[in-house]
Amino acid sequence: MKDFKLQTYGCKVNSYDSGLLQKRLAQAGYIQNDSSDSLHILNTCAVTAEATKEALRSIRKIKAKNPLATVVVTGCAAQVDTDKFESLKAADLVVANSHKGQLEDILKKHFRGELEQRVFKSNIFKKADLEAGGGLENSHTRSFLKIQDGCNSFCTYCVIPFARGKSRSIPIDDLVQRVNELYFQGFREVVLTGVHIGDYEDAAFAPEKTRGLEDLVEQLLMRTKIQRFRLSSLEPVELTPRLVELYKSEPRLCRHFHMSIQSANSNVLKDMKRQYTQKEVIESLKTIESELPGSYVGMDIIVGFPGETTEEFEDTYNCLSSLDWARIHVFPYSPRPGVYANRLSGQWPRSEIMNRAKKLRELSAQRAQQKAISQINDIKVAMPLKNNKSSDHQQLLTRDYWNVFVATDKDLDPLKEYKVKVTGYDQSHESRMDGALFAELI
Repeated sequence: MKDFKLQTYGCKVNSYDSGLLQKRLAQAGYIQNDSSDSLHILNTCAVTAEATKEALRSIRKIKAKNPLATVVVTGCAAQVDTDKFESLKAADLVVANSHKGQLEDILKKHFRGELEQRVFKSNIFKKADLEAGGGLENSHTRSFLKIQDGCNSFCTYCVIPFARGKSRSIPIDDLVQRVNELYFQGFREVVLTGVHIGDYEDAAFAPEKTRGLEDLVEQLLMRTKIQRFRLSSLEPVELTPRLVELYKSEPRLCRHFHMSIQSANSNVLKDMKRQYTQKEVIESLKTIESELPGSYVGMDIIVGFPGETTEEFEDTYNCLSSLDWARIHVFPYSPRPGVYANRLSGQWPRSEIMNRAKKLRELSAQRAQQKAISQINDIKVAMPLKNNKSSDHQQLLTRDYWNVFVATDKDLDPLKEYKVKVTGYDQSHESRMDGALFAELI
């Protein structure tokens, strides 16, 4: 038996996949050990060029510290930036997403000296399976549940379809069964995740009609006992009236939205090949504000997209300034291999891109602080997070996605929710980028 350390980069889908890798490797006789120096597995991200560079730096550091360590690179960067890892001698094995499902077999042959190659990769668009069964987080009371993988949109900036393949979904009945299994394993929150969950469809569930995301959410609420569900990411046009009604009628569906917006300027959205305009961006955020008040809203925004003029960036900035939300995840535009945006004119220098990112991040930090302070004296329902108890505080997560620290000298039950009253905010608290909320049990 050999112990291993698994490092996960990027999105919730990667976290789900890492959970599956942990499970499969354990079944193959491997023991997870975060202090392991013998076998390092990096489940990489490719959404930006910096994500790939981060993985490359990590590999060099691992080998510099322990030249005898076995370093395995898998995930999205291994699929789309294969050549960068292949040319790096410190990477012992490069296992692209197309072969991630065979990782334990590849490792077995590697340690037996039976391999004649270092790189395992094939056409990702021929991959049909979704590798169900991952997503567990041993340190949490919640689990990620991948409902869909791949993407058919081919936005002009995005490399993910080339890393994940075409959109494909897990059937509703299988997901219901999986959620019930998670409940009996002690999980009380499930995050529905995928590369593009708005593409979810299950034609087999009702042959006369293809079922989409709203049908899946409705069935999970009806047929499982999980206390809390979250959706990982939605585009503005995917916040349908029916989905809004589900949020309004069912408190188990947490009022926490992560909106995949990317820009609030219609011209830039068109160049990105997004299927909505500024009008839909505004409508979606105002719908949440009016129909689902008190919701936590985060969003993704790309700055410095090729051809995005100063006026268009300012339009996005001003538009978002006037709307209600809690946090922006700012992505400085990063050229990726094979995407259409590489051909567009108006490529910005890195200095200008980072200046725009800084301005938008400052707006986000101001808003996050304002939102945090506005929570003081609010009564919330929160669930303890496992392994997050310090000597005098327990960290909990509210239904509306606020982390709160409760002063207590006892262990809170991770299978229960507690009512808490928010009592204060510490902007400099080291545990959170946006500071931390403190609360008391009531």
